[in-house]
Amino acid sequence: MTSPDRDNPIPTEITLHQKSRCLELAYEAGQRYRLDFEYLRVFTPSAEARGHGPGQETLQTGKRDVRIERIEPVGTYALRFVYSDGHDSGLYTWNLLHNLATHQEELWAEYLKRLDSEGLSRDIDTTSRPARSGGCGQQH
Repeated sequence: MTSPDRDNPIPTEITLHQKSRCLELAYEAGQRYRLDFEYLRVFTPSAEARGHGPGQETLQTGKRDVRIERIEPVGTYALRFVYSDGHDSGLYTWNLLHNLATHQEELWAEYLKRLDSEGLSRDIDTTSRPARSGGCGQQH
């Protein structure tokens, strides 16, 4: 799985480490990155989490213990992760994975800062819960 395209590097090796809950990506130039399952889940590219435009994002919470149950290839350009919390939408393109790998430190720091500023937690899932019944406009 190598690519001469330096702007869209394709991993030469992809290893799922279940015990340490991380995905390891190796590239032709010798770079190796370890991406935590929680980090990958938090930065899912799915429309459910990212919305369909700027300002429509849903901050992902309570994903500290999430696991990747399996990885499915999508054509020759992406991977789909099936997570233990049931999430399986969103395609992680090679470019996205490389970007998440190379900008991990600043993206994670920004995420933690946003969680803190909104009083939310890595341990309490407030994004996957079904809406409560009752309230305005609902039939009983």
